[in-house]
Amino acid sequence: MSQQPLQAKAVADENSARRPVRSFVRRAGRLTDGQKRALEQLWPRYGVESGDAAVDPAGLFGDDRPVILEIGFGDGAATWRMAQANPELNLLGVEVHRPGIGRLLLALEREGLDNVRVACGDAVEFLRDFVLPHALDGVCIFFPDPWPKKRHHKRRLIQPDFLDLLAARMNPGAVLHLATDWQPYAEHMGEVLDASDRFEDLAGTQMGDSQAARRPRTKYERRGERLGHRVIDLVYRRTPASGKE
Repeated sequence: MSQQPLQAKAVADENSARRPVRSFVRRAGRLTDGQKRALEQLWPRYGVESGDAAVDPAGLFGDDRPVILEIGFGDGAATWRMAQANPELNLLGVEVHRPGIGRLLLALEREGLDNVRVACGDAVEFLRDFVLPHALDGVCIFFPDPWPKKRHHKRRLIQPDFLDLLAARMNPGAVLHLATDWQPYAEHMGEVLDASDRFEDLAGTQMGDSQAARRPRTKYERRGERLGHRVIDLVYRRTPASGKE
């Protein structure tokens, strides 16, 4: 019996073990003509190119306004609305799907907004390799994929290692705002956050309530409501850094 199939399987298994677990599925999607134009013409104005150096928010935006990171902004509807409602803030959005990026770029052009910058890629890699420590004054993650099947739970974005990375990039006092319409995922996120000494729960506080109230409604929220799902906001604050950090 030939050993070649077994050797090929061993190589495939080794490659699979080395491959990082992703919290998303990269879909090509169909770009409209408008989205293609946006990616060609507006990316130089709003896009963030990941180079060898870490991202300096002051250099990206040309000012010292607080920087809020939104991870997985989808079609960007919440992003541009937050930017419009909060001109005193700078928003940095990270998304993997180019059609959604194109939609956001078109909205930024239409609304005349200049306090948003956009990165295309895996948020974990972007945070790890291209964001300076303590560069972020807030983080928003609205309706991340809940990966409901038990065998896919390892793909969920909110995990202890990710929170450690996130905490290292956030200033003490920075707010982490999560939202989901999937109750089991809300419970999972709450458990992971409550187990971390880098975050404190703001539920029931004035800051937590006002943060949740300011979140723009998204198409994912409306879809969840049509299905009878209750939307759950989780608002946490980055605790002061300890001596071990």
